[in-house]
Amino acid sequence: MKKFGTALIATLLLGSSLSFGAVAQTVAVGTDKDDKSKYIDAKGEPIYKKFDDGSFDWYTFNGFRRYHAECHVCHGPEGKGSTYAPALADSLKTMGYGDFVGVVASGRIVELSGGAKSVMPALGDNKNVMCYVDDIFVYLKARAEGALPGGRPKREVERSQASQDYENSCLKG
Repeated sequence: MKKFGTALIATLLLGSSLSFGAVAQTVAVGTDKDDKSKYIDAKGEPIYKKFDDGSFDWYTFNGFRRYHAECHVCHGPEGKGSTYAPALADSLKTMGYGDFVGVVASGRIVELSGGAKSVMPALGDNKNVMCYVDDIFVYLKARAEGALPGGRPKREVERSQASQDYENSCLKG
């Protein structure tokens, strides 16, 4: 409990840096009960973990891979956006995990000026996206918060067996 409370205080203190123009970095306060290599924030939502040597957890690294396999065609490299899809690295500065998953799974239509529409297709049936939606979220969150300035995340942490088991189960289901 002491470690959890300290991390929560650190999150609140980091949040105060917003008044100075910086984007606060979310602090990983624990790990998933089924996968100790998957990090969670104070709300219990998935979050990236950046280690002291500059490397990232497996899920952030895999999110980079999966984002560039499925999402970057519309949303641009590194979540920077394109002429027809928003910069997700900007969107995740304010969008939470639940909203992100909802938009990815169900899609969204946004009315633009002049009667144009921006359409995000529903990807809830696409296993190449939904089996990795947490990974994509943590990668984009790291980009949004400036923890990962660009390029391929450095990875020194091995992939966990729980991650492999989940992937196998999800892709078969």
